[in-house]
Amino acid sequence: MKNFSFLSFLMIFILASCSSSGEKKYFSISNKALGTFYNITYFDDEQRDLQAAVDSVLDNFNMSLSAYNPNSIISKINKNEDVEIDEYFTKVFMMSKYFYEITDGAFDISASPLFSAWGFGFGNKENITPELIDSLKQFTGMDKIDLLDGKIVKSDYRVNINANALAKGYAVDVVADFLLSKNIKNFLIEIGGEIVVRGKNQNNSNWKIGIDKPYDGNFNPGENLIHTIELTDKAIATSGNYRQFYIENENKYAHTIDPKTGYPVQHSLLSATVIATDCMSADAVATSLMVMGVEKSKKFLEKHPEYQAYLIYEENDKLLMINY
Repeated sequence: MKNFSFLSFLMIFILASCSSSGEKKYFSISNKALGTFYNITYFDDEQRDLQAAVDSVLDNFNMSLSAYNPNSIISKINKNEDVEIDEYFTKVFMMSKYFYEITDGAFDISASPLFSAWGFGFGNKENITPELIDSLKQFTGMDKIDLLDGKIVKSDYRVNINANALAKGYAVDVVADFLLSKNIKNFLIEIGGEIVVRGKNQNNSNWKIGIDKPYDGNFNPGENLIHTIELTDKAIATSGNYRQFYIENENKYAHTIDPKTGYPVQHSLLSATVIATDCMSADAVATSLMVMGVEKSKKFLEKHPEYQAYLIYEENDKLLMINY
């Protein structure tokens, strides 16, 4: 029996930080987007309601990178249709290649068939056997797909990609760029748990972000926090295994799949929160760290000081947190 949610599965929660008595009037808008919800708080000298404009930006983004939309660019590529790619897809694809390389394959958007087989993607869960995993691995790997002269080229027509592991973070960046283009300098944008903050909140303080305690059954963001962070002019994203999983034959199978082995990870790392200058990078690195586990994550973060991370793991039945 499946026991996971595809909505609000990340463990970052925005702490209330706006005062109704403040001199500046901050707008708050929200709506459905990208299979989840967005929440945006911003100050605008011109007092504009930008919800319709934000919805339009996200609709265009969805037509490029939503694997759930059969008419999107990424869906047509997965169906091997001849399609012209746009700026959104190009950037996500090239950044996916980059993260595939620097994480030694821990980040891999071509692992989509493995996620589906385990019940975390499209279609029904399959009967997992070593033979099935070996067969799926024959057409996974970013070395089997490339971008040449504005076209996607596959070495195997069965290659299938899903950019959810960084597209949502990129969508936050896109909306942030839109607000900045409107000369809005103080805002918080959250889409499905991925966040970008700029400037100050209504109390003229940095924005406060809470990290949920990563234990099974903690499905309500903000109810049980393990740490609080104050941020401005940064992006933050979290990945973890306690909201997307299922129990089968008394075994827990979490949604973090190691692309190299083809199996869900089995290690002590429960969640990884990453702070970066852009949300697409924070999103991709958080996902990668969850694949790597604690020790490999430490080595990666030592090599890449451009990312700050909070790693929460279990040791001797206790939750521990380290900050890199």
